[in-house]
Amino acid sequence: MAEISQGEEVPPNMTLYINNLNEKIKIDQLKKSLHAVFSQFGKILDVLAFKTLKHKGQAWVIFEGVNSATNALRRMQGFPFYDKEMRIQYAKTKSDIIAKADGTFVPREKRKRHEDKGGKKRKEQLDPNQAAAGLNPAYPGAYGATPPLTLLNLATVSSVQIAQKLSQIPYLGARPIVPEAPAPPNNILFVQNLPHDTTTMMLQMLFNQYPGLKDVRMVETKPGIAFVEYENEMQSTVAMQALQGFKIQQNQMLITYAKK
Repeated sequence: MAEISQGEEVPPNMTLYINNLNEKIKIDQLKKSLHAVFSQFGKILDVLAFKTLKHKGQAWVIFEGVNSATNALRRMQGFPFYDKEMRIQYAKTKSDIIAKADGTFVPREKRKRHEDKGGKKRKEQLDPNQAAAGLNPAYPGAYGATPPLTLLNLATVSSVQIAQKLSQIPYLGARPIVPEAPAPPNNILFVQNLPHDTTTMMLQMLFNQYPGLKDVRMVETKPGIAFVEYENEMQSTVAMQALQGFKIQQNQMLITYAKK
């Protein structure tokens, strides 16, 4: 069933209807991939996709704001997603989509006839904004933070006790701890902090938005990291600046230049 009939104009809203999706992709993978690709435009409240025959090749992406949905529609229209170009439109209403999810959807023509006969239509109470209200985004803790070292209260101890306490601290000698220098700019990016279920295809779709992508290599023995290669340093720099801190699920990507 098509979300929008031909010639029907739907005003901009927070929910995008997407069709012409690859039907061979498993639903869980499809939803994760859509979330990864579309979350660059704003906070996503939900991604809906169903296994039923009439919903194959279709999905709905619900944003927190209309501006995010509008930007996503304009920039992702025709985007090659698993070898098929996405067709994107504004969804009719959020309540229609929720009704599709729970199987209570009734076409508008039937609703109108029911209302004309004096029937009362119960309003949908489920709202994606309310559903998302209880979600608390994960915030990463302080990286590399260590608690301050407290030796002793100098006002209440003797010099001997202080000396004994200081003697317990390891002596590093002439080898101070120096942070490792970052790699110089080059055409290969090193991507860290990826969810362990991230796939090569997901990263290809994400980084392919920027010109010059040559290859994406996952490291099977070390989940959570990948190498992304571009044709030149300028192209890799553009991609790194655009996607630095981009969230896949709740993980913020950390992107640096790879060491050669």
